[in-house]
Amino acid sequence: MIEMRRAQLKFRDHWVAEEVADLREDWMDHADRILDDDAIITAVYEALGKRHPKSRSRGRRGAPAEMVLRLLVLKHARNWSYEVLEREVRANLVYRDFARVGGGKMPDAKTMGRWGLAVGPEAIKQVHERMVTIARDQGVVEGRRMRVDTTVVETNVHYPTDSSLLGDGVRVLIRTMKKITEITGQTGTKLRDRSRSVKLRMLDIARAARSKAKQNSAKLKGAYGRLLNSTSRVVGQAKQFSGEIAAGVKRAANPLAQLKLDGQRQQIEQMLPRVKQVMKQTRARIYRGDTRSEGKLLSVFEPSTEVIRKGKAGKPNEFGKMVKLQEAENQIVIDFEVYDKRPNDSDLLVPAIEIHQATLCRTPHLVAADAAFYSGKNEATAKAKGVKRVCIPSSTKSAERRREQKKRWFRNGQKWRTGCEGRISVVKRRHGLNRCRYKGQIGMKRWVGLGVIADNLINIGRAMEKQAAQ
Repeated sequence: MIEMRRAQLKFRDHWVAEEVADLREDWMDHADRILDDDAIITAVYEALGKRHPKSRSRGRRGAPAEMVLRLLVLKHARNWSYEVLEREVRANLVYRDFARVGGGKMPDAKTMGRWGLAVGPEAIKQVHERMVTIARDQGVVEGRRMRVDTTVVETNVHYPTDSSLLGDGVRVLIRTMKKITEITGQTGTKLRDRSRSVKLRMLDIARAARSKAKQNSAKLKGAYGRLLNSTSRVVGQAKQFSGEIAAGVKRAANPLAQLKLDGQRQQIEQMLPRVKQVMKQTRARIYRGDTRSEGKLLSVFEPSTEVIRKGKAGKPNEFGKMVKLQEAENQIVIDFEVYDKRPNDSDLLVPAIEIHQATLCRTPHLVAADAAFYSGKNEATAKAKGVKRVCIPSSTKSAERRREQKKRWFRNGQKWRTGCEGRISVVKRRHGLNRCRYKGQIGMKRWVGLGVIADNLINIGRAMEKQAAQ
């Protein structure tokens, strides 16, 4: 049974709070008051209540929603894993007090991982929106200025090559078929393990790829042909296993084992089309020179991964999802978005201004962005919406435009805009947005949302502390 807050404090909780009162960081007291907001806790409570139909009224008493929220925020504020979060909070009285664990038992890492899955992107978005509203009401954000930029949050994948993707698919299929054989015994099709031959073919490809000589090009094609042949045989065998489970040829001895068997069959059915797609795009690249195969996969584990080129010299290709971060004063991110497909930056400016107006109830006086957001239509639309100064550089070489971009207000606006780069650097370095550790598109949205919430909490807390000191 879940609750919104702890129903009753224990005696030792007061002792913990008194001992750590002067040890907290400057932002924590203000973050405490923000996280105590009823609307924020209700959003988390409603998300936890959807795990099971009777979660709110039946079962043993679980962790309250306020503790769940605070532990998830603390995890992303420090960029910890769940295992490190468990260890650090257990050993630190400040973290125990902040997370509302107090003198009670600290939940284990697996339990907190299940909470993270329950608190989905919709609940996280509600928490973020309410937090921005509180910042606006407290005068931390006025909405006179707006800056926006995009970045790439990488998915947790290795560098994608055709041979490594084929190897991943073969490894998963063979591992799954081994588990099926353990459950059903030697009935039906016998498993032939081709793992060793596939590894040898991958080594041959790696050796041939090191040289650019013409004879090695022929060797490379031959090695890929043998790898594709082995992969095709593994795919055919996996199809047979799946069909025999569906027909009842391979079956378990008891209902519980049968459930496990059905789960393994679902994994095969999920992986087979991905491996077939990798085989298709490998043949297209190796034998026809086509590198833009339709539906191209960059990972069999994270199929939504995109290759994104942002023009970086050190990292020309990034593998992940495009993310927009939109800020106002005091480095507060008022909106973020994870895009299913990469949009053009120039298509994001006008919607960003509209979101700013809806969130902060005013039109920004200054809008700043980099040159990727510029278009004549965007500039005209922004001014029609009431923006006085549109500070976006253009590659236009007209004398009038050059004079405009040399004015003091434009240069100052671009100096302020560069804070976007600093904000992106901070959320990647401090909150882990360089690489998403959660799985799937939903996991990416949870990862980015919790990282932005953690960063906002710290910045809002510090801004409120400065206000109180004045």
